[in-house]
Amino acid sequence: MKTRDRILAAALDLFNQQGERNVTTNHIAAHLEMSPGNLYYHFKNKQEIIYELFLSYESTVDNNLNVPAGRQLTIADKLNYLQKVFQGLWEYRFIHRDMEHLLVADQRLHARYRTFFRRCQKKTEAIYQGLHDSNIINIEQGELEGLALNTWIVVTSWFSFLQCNLLSDSEQSITLDMLKGGIYQIFQLERPYLTDQYREEVQAMQEAFIPKPDWL
Repeated sequence: MKTRDRILAAALDLFNQQGERNVTTNHIAAHLEMSPGNLYYHFKNKQEIIYELFLSYESTVDNNLNVPAGRQLTIADKLNYLQKVFQGLWEYRFIHRDMEHLLVADQRLHARYRTFFRRCQKKTEAIYQGLHDSNIINIEQGELEGLALNTWIVVTSWFSFLQCNLLSDSEQSITLDMLKGGIYQIFQLERPYLTDQYREEVQAMQEAFIPKPDWL
């Protein structure tokens, strides 16, 4: 692995485990057993590292939200979208754990995130349109746009929700299973729009495959 990639991988791990604010470039260099000067040869400051990690996250989400060409969407596609999105959220969880701070600290990142959000909104709308075209949901255009926005709000705020409302014990850590509880909530948002043909199948998927967590 190239040194630049090693720095990014180490930073991602440390940011996720300890929180971005608690990790300095010196911490990253020490973790890799390299001199700070060697790190600064590749990244002049921590904000550059964060920006590069965001670009990687952005690319992951973009790829995960593509609608397949040449066929209609299925129930399996819908579940696959959710699993991939929340897996990406877990792998880059430091971003959503402290989103406001990161965006305020870097105007370039803030501008990039606004463009990313608008693109994600359109891609989510396209997914719901595909589900509508497949007769899995029945939804009007105005409601579709609102559902897409609400879905993205749940995805991007779920980690913060867990931090603020559920973890009274400071030593308890958020787990991937806890994070995936957000998938249940997105299924819940979609329930009113399910067609009779698919209602039972989707609700069984919600209850059995990804059951509602006991801690909600």
